[in-house]
Formats: sequence, structure tokens, C-alpha cells
Amino acid sequence: MGNGVLILGQSGSGKTTSIRNLDRKKTVLCAVEKQRLPFREGFPMTIKQASYAMITQLFQEISEGKRPDIKTIVIDDSQYLIVNEFFDKAAEKGYDKFTSIALNFRNLIHWVNIGLPDDVTVYFLHHTQVDEYGRTKAKTIGKMLDEKLTVEGCFDIVLMTDHNQDGWWFRTRGSAGDPVKAPMDMFKDDLVPNDLAIVDKAIREYYGLEGTK
Repeated sequence: MGNGVLILGQSGSGKTTSIRNLDRKKTVLCAVEKQRLPFREGFPMTIKQASYAMITQLFQEISEGKRPDIKTIVIDDSQYLIVNEFFDKAAEKGYDKFTSIALNFRNLIHWVNIGLPDDVTVYFLHHTQVDEYGRTKAKTIGKMLDEKLTVEGCFDIVLMTDHNQDGWWFRTRGSAGDPVKAPMDMFKDDLVPNDLAIVDKAIREYYGLEGTK
């Protein structure tokens, strides 16, 4: 099974910037909405305006052993897969469109968890929202993803962006009102630098996966 990692944060909190040091020979960037990166050097393997069909095609090729070079996939920003489908179906009446929206996103996560090789990690860079109880959560549309699925529950690792006077970070341990979590001892500190190369190294070392630098 692959490794799904949910990276949560508001727009401008450093999610996309965090991919800057990932190995470009082994990483595919699936750019769902925005096409420009907040740093100079881009990713040669980029899927622009990435859709479910494009991403699952990549998953299929990896699952069939056709792309053994790919070890890391970044979906930036994954909530736009949900949002774009919602707007595409805005004129449709009834609740069927919300069922489709929830099912497509759920199936994408399940493909990562069940269908990809063990040494492939997929990072979902995802916006946050605050619910009616004041809890920070992954941004979604409709009640199926929240009440029936709970997006964060599909991931073993959920990190959240943070910022203080010392710099930009990822929080690795949860506090009241947020879904941050990671396996015990995967990260030594509550805050790690805002760098997915560091996060990826920690994950691969923890699980004993190939490709650890």
C-alpha cells in the first residue's frame, strides 16, 4: 500500500513552498489549479490542470510497474479537485452531485492507500476550514465527506502549517481542535522545518522504505 500524507494549511501558509527540495527525478507534481510555483526551479514532471482522470492514470501506470522511477507524488491543491467538480455541476439539481463529489475524492485516497506500491508517497496539499464547533479541518463540500467519511481519518499522517518568529514549520503533533497526527517517534519534535524533503526522509526511515537519502 502507498503512503498518503495530508498537509493542511491556509492559502499562503507555505504548503507549495515546502515541495522545493523534493527529488525532481523521482517526483511528479500534480498542479490542480495554480500553475506557477513560489520558487524559481520548477518540476520537469508536472501534470498541469490535473484532474481525477490524469492523476488516476498516473497511479495506474505506477501500479502496473511502468513508472518505477516515481517515488513521490504531490497533489497541489487537492481541495480544488472537490471544488472544481462542484462548480462544474453547479447547475445540476438534487443531491446526486454531492454523492459523486464525495465518491471521487474518497476513491482517490483509497487508491493511494490500497493500490500503490509501499515505497510511493502521495502528499495531498489541502486548504483548511473551521467548522461550527471551532475545530480546524480539511476543507470539503457537502456532508458526506465530513459526516460519513472524515477525510483526515483516511490518513496515518496529517501535518499542519505553522509560523512563528523563528520561521515556517509543520506541526507534527495535534492540539485541541485540530486533526494533526503522526506515528509515535516518527518525528522527534513538535515542529519540523517547512520542507517536504525532510518530512519524506523521516517517513521513509520510519517505515524502512527504499529511496532514503
